[in-house]
Order: sequence, then C-alpha cells, then structure tokens
Amino acid sequence: MELVILGASGFIGSAITAEALSRGHKVTAVVSRPERVTPQAGLTVLGLDINDTAALTKVLSNKAVVISAFSGHAQQDVKGYYVAAFNSVYKAAVAANTPRLLVVGGAATLKLPDESRLLDSPDFPAEYRATAEGAAEVLQQLQQQSDISWSFLSPAAEIFPGDKTGQYRLGQDYLLADQDGRSRISTGDYAVAMLNEAEQPQHQNKRFSIAY
Repeated sequence: MELVILGASGFIGSAITAEALSRGHKVTAVVSRPERVTPQAGLTVLGLDINDTAALTKVLSNKAVVISAFSGHAQQDVKGYYVAAFNSVYKAAVAANTPRLLVVGGAATLKLPDESRLLDSPDFPAEYRATAEGAAEVLQQLQQQSDISWSFLSPAAEIFPGDKTGQYRLGQDYLLADQDGRSRISTGDYAVAMLNEAEQPQHQNKRFSIAY
C-alpha cells in the first residue's frame, strides 16, 4: 500500500513511518526539513510546506492512505498554524480523492468519568493548551463533514518514546486508564494501532483512543 505521512520526522510521525516501512508499505514522507529523515528502502522524502494546498494535492493523488501527524509546536501561533495547516491538508485530500485520511489527535478532547473533557480540567498543562484546542477544532470539523473517510486516533494522557508491545486497549471517546489510574501509551504501540487502522479500517468516520 502507498501511504503519505505528513510530519513523518516528528515525535509520533517517525514512529508511524518506521512501523509502516516495517510492514512493507511504500511511504512518501512529507516534512519541512528533509535532511532530518534517513533515506531507506521504500521511503520517498519530500520537503514541502503543507500550507501549499495545490502542491500537496499533487503529492496525495493516487495514494491509498494519508496520515496527518504534523504539529505546530515550533510555531509562534501554535493553534492558528495547526488549524490553518490542517485545512490545507483537508482541502488537498478532498481534491485528490484520497480514500482515507487518518489523523494523529490529542488526548485532551477525551471525556472523563464525569463527562467533562480532559482539556477542561483545572490542572491541564498550559503549555499544551494551544495544541489541544487546535486538535479539538479539527475533530469537530471532521465530525461535521461528509467529503472524505477519516479516523482520528487519540493517545493516552501520556505518550512516551518506546517500543511496541502489541498489548494495549482501544476505546472511543473516554480517556482510558489502568487500575492504578495511569493513562499511558508508547509511540511504538500508538503506531501499531494507526497502521492497523490503515490496513483494516475499524473506525471509519470516528475518533478512537488507545492506552495500556
């Protein structure tokens, strides 16, 4: 299968790229700094501004799945950049007749047992708020459209660099936690869940979540 991964050199994007290549898929990695990606078999690296919708549309054409894993963490206006860039991605995917759009989402919009969102917790970290609010807007946008088939994968409250174990739980709109109240997942297992969804869709036009 031919995949396009946007933000392929990032924290989560790099794990998704590695997992896709390990499964024998052909990957086009769209990044802002191509020198950060090590060349290897099955991987095509493109340096491209994803806000260039016309250029991105050409890249997405004839690709089976697009995985959006970019973030705006390095930008001055994190939320503004993220929302605007995702709008470009969305328009390009629709114009290219992309069969599936998979989105790396955040945990902040997941619900707690009292039905409130993690984002609305009084102790939600201020440094992550802009990214979380941007992801919330993107999720709402996806839920209200019918132009493209999509899935939005929210990680646990803590996602950390780590190998895959294959032992995790999937949920939907509620934050998953273990018996000790911890909500954690490795980047390796997150990538496994994302590629499983790419290969065998189980959550079309839905948000789903993952944790140990």
